[in-house]
Amino acid sequence: MPSPDKPLIVITGAGSGIGAATARAFAGLGHPLLLLARRVDRLEALGLPSALARAVDVTDAKALAAAVEEAEAIFGPADAIVNNAGVMLLGEVAEQPAEEWDRMLDVNVRGLLNGVRTVLPGMIGRGRGTIVNVGSVAGRKGYPNHTVYVGTKFAVHAMSENLRAEVAGHGVRVTTIAPGVVETELLSHTTDEAIKADYQAYKESTDALTPEDVAAAIQYAYEAPQRVCIREIVLAATAQDS
Repeated sequence: MPSPDKPLIVITGAGSGIGAATARAFAGLGHPLLLLARRVDRLEALGLPSALARAVDVTDAKALAAAVEEAEAIFGPADAIVNNAGVMLLGEVAEQPAEEWDRMLDVNVRGLLNGVRTVLPGMIGRGRGTIVNVGSVAGRKGYPNHTVYVGTKFAVHAMSENLRAEVAGHGVRVTTIAPGVVETELLSHTTDEAIKADYQAYKESTDALTPEDVAAAIQYAYEAPQRVCIREIVLAATAQDS
């Protein structure tokens, strides 16, 4: 059951995969939640206590800010945000539609910044808070057919580390979570069927991470004492060799 002394956690992309697993983990700890995704029915289907579910696309900064304001009026200030919303559209640059580049840049980079900007001024004012940005091992190295996706995740890692230094003196922590292959719906966004089939085969060969594995890493980073910033966690299936 929710605990009155546990602060609000905001989670984007909470309708499935890592976001949903993270929501369940923090609900189990008694935190009230603001759950954001484009499909509110998926959020409501989680059936979590003290959870406000809102249909918000992270690229809509005004809608995101309004949802956070509503949740804070009910549950109190947001102590953490998990910027998990993301899209992965794999393809070769010479052939990939530019609209797919735009979507990845909008969600993975601008959407993440919208999440940060919505909660950060309040955190700085209170002298505490935690920002968790979900990156990827693809934010550390390149992979075939991943050029633009890798670019967005490198941006997440770079911005997170620079932001961490920027807000360290204000008592605000910034953590990057960088998972390898995870068993989620992320691959379904890719429109190239051949690339999708190859990636699926590789995923099956590695005994991929579960969303709960990644949620556990997020919980670990958040539950460290506020004076301790877990700057980055990189995790992947033992069998993943790249």
